[in-house]
Amino acid sequence: MKRLFFLITALLPTLAFAQTATKNFTINGKAGIVTTPAWAYLFYQVGANKVVDSALVINGNFIITGNIPVPSNALLVIDHKGTGIAKLGNTPDLLNLWLDKGTTNVTTDKDLIKDAAITGSVINDDNKSLTQQLAPINNEAKKLNDEKNATSQSQQNTPQFQHDMQTRYKTLQDKQHNVFKTFITAHPASFISLIVINMMGKQGADPAEMETLFNGLETPIKDMEVARVLKSSIDESKVTAIGSIAPDFTQPDVNGAPVKLSSFRGKYLLLDFWASWCGPCRAENPNVVKAYTKYKDKNFTILGVSLDRPDGKADWQKAIKSDGLSWTQVSDLKYGDNQAAALYFVQAIPSNFLLDPDGKIIAKNLRGSDLDDKLAELFGK
Repeated sequence: MKRLFFLITALLPTLAFAQTATKNFTINGKAGIVTTPAWAYLFYQVGANKVVDSALVINGNFIITGNIPVPSNALLVIDHKGTGIAKLGNTPDLLNLWLDKGTTNVTTDKDLIKDAAITGSVINDDNKSLTQQLAPINNEAKKLNDEKNATSQSQQNTPQFQHDMQTRYKTLQDKQHNVFKTFITAHPASFISLIVINMMGKQGADPAEMETLFNGLETPIKDMEVARVLKSSIDESKVTAIGSIAPDFTQPDVNGAPVKLSSFRGKYLLLDFWASWCGPCRAENPNVVKAYTKYKDKNFTILGVSLDRPDGKADWQKAIKSDGLSWTQVSDLKYGDNQAAALYFVQAIPSNFLLDPDGKIIAKNLRGSDLDDKLAELFGK
């Protein structure tokens, strides 16, 4: 049960809301020849509350009703033997769907609900459309991961391999980004578009671009409480948009001495958020070292900000030495509550910001060859 709710939490947008108006929903199910003692369970979340609704399956039919304040992601699970939630096991027969007002039909001629078609629901139609557009990209990503996992660890550690992987991952990210933009523009009345804009923000999308996409949504969507929360976060993220002056902060270095961001004024500065426990960060570090070595004598330096845990100082220092990070490193050792990361709305690492000598942000999230290309543009090859 905890695992099922973990899956839902992973799928839900992290948008807090205080909306109280309810929307009545009905799930009208037909699951082949499944019958009693089978039960259908619907797992979903309303705000911070975890909800489980259920219905007995009779001759393959079941109906589940409920109330939600806003559309919600859910998991529909069939307990074929009627043994109860606690005995569903690690691989239950489940279907991911969206709940919204009105009736949603879930139908399959087979016994497994995971094979069911979802009809009668605009939000699920929109989600299906987006999923189909992303499928080729997800397949490419899986092949790339399989290729990486089939490579020896020693080969994975080489700068050339990491550079190639980063370049290929970046290509897939760009494809995904374009699918997101196209979908949002084509579906201005869809709640899924709101979710996608939120996802783009977590992936470091430009706030100005997010604002343009948000403004293109139809009024009923923009008037939702969750939409107002998203708009507020977009406005806040403009603080670290390209062209903005980087917010100042002070954090202790490895020796406990305070280091102020603004003390680096006069140089181009890469503000690099990472952590010793972060695999992608450690994989990217050789690229950052290469850039530092190449351009450190050309009015360029780096300030590393680690999101290591309160008990992780030794690991942080060990990673600095192991990865050859010879520039200034700071951290308040507050893990996900790192104050500098919060100031810059960093929600995933590695993440970085390139500042000009005046402290203005001129680029963000430069990885792999993108970092070298941008620095070559500034300083010459």
